[in-house]
Amino acid sequence: MEINASTLDAKSAYKLLIGSIIPRPIAWVSTQSVAGVGNLAPISFFTVVGRKPPKVSLSMQPKSDGRTLKDSFLNIRDTGEFVTNLATLPQIMPLHRSAVEFEPDVDEFDTVGVEKEASVLVAPPRVKGSPIALECRVDEIFSSPDGLNHVVWGEVVNFHVRDDIYINGRIDFGALAPVGRLAAEYTVVDNAFVPPLSDEVLTERASRRMVRIDGNDAEYSAVESTSWSASGSVKDEPPTAHD
Repeated sequence: MEINASTLDAKSAYKLLIGSIIPRPIAWVSTQSVAGVGNLAPISFFTVVGRKPPKVSLSMQPKSDGRTLKDSFLNIRDTGEFVTNLATLPQIMPLHRSAVEFEPDVDEFDTVGVEKEASVLVAPPRVKGSPIALECRVDEIFSSPDGLNHVVWGEVVNFHVRDDIYINGRIDFGALAPVGRLAAEYTVVDNAFVPPLSDEVLTERASRRMVRIDGNDAEYSAVESTSWSASGSVKDEPPTAHD
């Protein structure tokens, strides 16, 4: 299949991008409005862009209506500060719920059931229980000509790392159960390796489909669900684990 990108609308291109660039790390971004209202949002267009000083990048689209700027971006733009909290499996439900487009005056920490932990050098709180949190100040914001899409570069001014996973200056990532993004779904990182691998392992792994741990059929796709939107937001409140 050859697909000329010039023939695609934004939604179609987005579907291909999020299914092709996988797995993507998730920044569970906590911000605070000028009025002091807390906000949480999972952002998977997220990466590192610098080491000295350390910097991270967030790419942010408008809400599902295609024109309203997301609360997270407005808070970052207006206050110049944010925190990226590591997304891990134990907090997957509040993380997923925080993708819902709540009203700007709603404190999403309270709504999704997450406690705040005071940051050290920035005003926005971090997520209590997240093993790693990066406190950031805005370094630069790049905007598209239409003013709807933005890339935020943030300088990391403070690292919060849980004591038990900080070993000789490195992170014991094997103890974290980090969660990443696959198209509109999630994956938990539960294995690691260093090449080379045996031919037997390579052959067996290459022909195996991913294992679903949610009970859905092997070929299920959340992109085809009615709650999915090309904004990265969730249109409806997701069910709780017991529903």
